[in-house]
Amino acid sequence: MVDVLAAPQQVKADTSLRTLSAISAAHWVSHFHLMVLPMLFPFLKEQLGVGYIELGFALTVSAVVSGLTQAPIGYLADYIGARKILLIGLIVGGLALIMLGLHLSYAWLIASAVLLGIANSVYHPADYAILSAHMDEARMGRAFSIHTFAGFLGGAVAPAIVAALVATTGGHGALIVAGAAGPLVALLLVALGTPDASAADRQIDGARAPRQNVITPALIMLTIFFMLLNLSNAGIGNFGVVALMSGYGVTFSSANIALTAFLGFSAVGVLAGGFLADYTRRHSQVAAACFAVNAVIVLIIATIALPSLLLTAAMGTAGFLGGVIAPSRDMLVRNTAPAGAAGRAFGIVSTGFNLGGVVSPLLFGWIMDQNMPHWVFGASVVFMMLTVLLALVTDRKPQDVSEGLDEGLLQP
Repeated sequence: MVDVLAAPQQVKADTSLRTLSAISAAHWVSHFHLMVLPMLFPFLKEQLGVGYIELGFALTVSAVVSGLTQAPIGYLADYIGARKILLIGLIVGGLALIMLGLHLSYAWLIASAVLLGIANSVYHPADYAILSAHMDEARMGRAFSIHTFAGFLGGAVAPAIVAALVATTGGHGALIVAGAAGPLVALLLVALGTPDASAADRQIDGARAPRQNVITPALIMLTIFFMLLNLSNAGIGNFGVVALMSGYGVTFSSANIALTAFLGFSAVGVLAGGFLADYTRRHSQVAAACFAVNAVIVLIIATIALPSLLLTAAMGTAGFLGGVIAPSRDMLVRNTAPAGAAGRAFGIVSTGFNLGGVVSPLLFGWIMDQNMPHWVFGASVVFMMLTVLLALVTDRKPQDVSEGLDEGLLQP
């Protein structure tokens, strides 16, 4: 009798593991593909005869396209199926790099950037829709954390992989081989039988559930929350090295070690945050507490010239706490989304990340141009404190948040 009862549970566990593995592999590809073009800038500059401004413009195009298409892709994921959208994204992103490798020109670079932006907009809505529908509720936070960690890992190993590909196959070959990862992982998803998720599939009491408006005040607040999260970390990640060198007299190697600690411990923090997210329902309080401590640590970095060892420890701790927040952040969105609307919800809030990605290079670049390197960390502290306040505001049930906003009565 025990074996008969245990068999369905084992089958469900195996299916969940295959699904999580496949979706995490897709997220790995998304972050890996985002790094391919930047890693090939020296090759592209020489081959195309353009400057870094023209190359940077391609990345801007990709970011803008991704930002504009996140929400529409989320709607498509909910209504035609998240798996279909994810497979299309993997193939389109892969073909964008493959075609650039076969027909290298600046026009193809911009076209590739557009396609990569569209492909990148697929992953968050589709991935989270599938995970939300098919992961064990008791392990949802850990599933989200493994998914996020896989993305971090894809970006972390991209420089080494691209460098190895250039050394063995040349720049053209590196684009083609890197691009091929997309269709290959799409085939993996099909082979593993990755399940679909769409609003058309969900039923309530045997009847299809009615359509619901997903753009609620609570979700709008979470979109702002995502934008502030990006702004809190982007300055340190993109300008931390130059700020430490010019404002604090830190050597190039010490600054890079500190940034490596920040990024590396962020990935470790994501995994730890998954366990925490599964053992608490107070996800906004977790985010607020971690960012409050982070703000203090970064404020110390901003105002005190720390010795290299302490600087690295402080940056690593800040990165770890920033990573811990990620699964709780994702659970906040999932808990806010109406049933069957995870794709739309994550598509909308991910637009906040894209908005932060557009604003942060301009803001922190301006700060450095004004010779105010201390404010790279100082501005991050300001954004962290705003994030804490907004997290505390969201520390209510989604329907309560919406009602409070509608009535103008919401208080932290």
